[in-house]
Amino acid sequence: MSSTVGWGILGPGRIAQSFANDLNLVDGGQLVAAASRSLTRAQTFAKAYGAAQAFGSYEELFLCDAVDVIYIATPHTGHMEWAIKAMQAGKHVLCEKPLGINLAEVQQIIAAAKANQVFLMEALWSRFNPSIQKVKQLIDSGELGTVSYLNADFAFYALDRDDEHRVLNPDLAGGSILDIGIYPIFLAYLLLGKPQDIKSASNFHITGAEIQTSMIFDYADAQAVLYSGLTSNSKMKAEIQGDQGAIYLDPRWHETQGFSLHIGDTEKRFDLPTIGRGYAHEIEEVHACLNAGRLQSELWSHQNSIDLISLLDAVRHQSGVVFPFEQ
Repeated sequence: MSSTVGWGILGPGRIAQSFANDLNLVDGGQLVAAASRSLTRAQTFAKAYGAAQAFGSYEELFLCDAVDVIYIATPHTGHMEWAIKAMQAGKHVLCEKPLGINLAEVQQIIAAAKANQVFLMEALWSRFNPSIQKVKQLIDSGELGTVSYLNADFAFYALDRDDEHRVLNPDLAGGSILDIGIYPIFLAYLLLGKPQDIKSASNFHITGAEIQTSMIFDYADAQAVLYSGLTSNSKMKAEIQGDQGAIYLDPRWHETQGFSLHIGDTEKRFDLPTIGRGYAHEIEEVHACLNAGRLQSELWSHQNSIDLISLLDAVRHQSGVVFPFEQ
């Protein structure tokens, strides 16, 4: 691999647009190709973001010698198929979250990475957000004392969308849990670990898609109160409380630009702006891993992805969320 990492984008949708913008802000990498099932769409995307090549099929992207790593940004239901096919073609993969629909899919994807000896990481961009990294450092160092409470939510209004839209379509693994509930679940896991018990309840849309889920993660000495929904907008704040202090992440917390630390009567501000929209930080992690010859990230490992999908599975099981293709 050359000193410049050649990127290919598979699925040039809205998230891929933000990703491509941030890629242009990162040293050591270059967007060289984009692929869509529509050649015209791929060509439009490639022209807009400076990619030299555009392909009207994903398979053509896998054969492109200039591509070292592929960013997969399809709907959830395409992640396993295209991640595995990319890795079988010898490409490194950064795959949008969730890495797979369920634990069985994630295990197959990771097995393919190991079999083909390529790099694989779930694109959980919040893990690499500077503020969230600093918050974890402070908590791990005991700044808040014993943490006993975490609260985080993620909600936006989506009921005005067409029933075939991916977030309302069960056949596309629609609903709030995998799309946005993954964020508060991730935060609880990152800061508190795996809970001893999970309680959750969901409401459903006329399409059968889950559109509201409330969760309590129960730990030996703490609770995390989490929520995701498509029925209303929320401020998307997050707080962590300990016996020595508290941390309040600025909204929207999953892409936050800073937070406040409260110890006693004192408040300390941490302003840690992201590079671009915030995708640049996970791109930098991919570059660092590839340059060091690592096949997984130490900050978000294969095991972390297994743990996270296991929690998502547990929430879905308790709330009765089953996709048609899983039955």
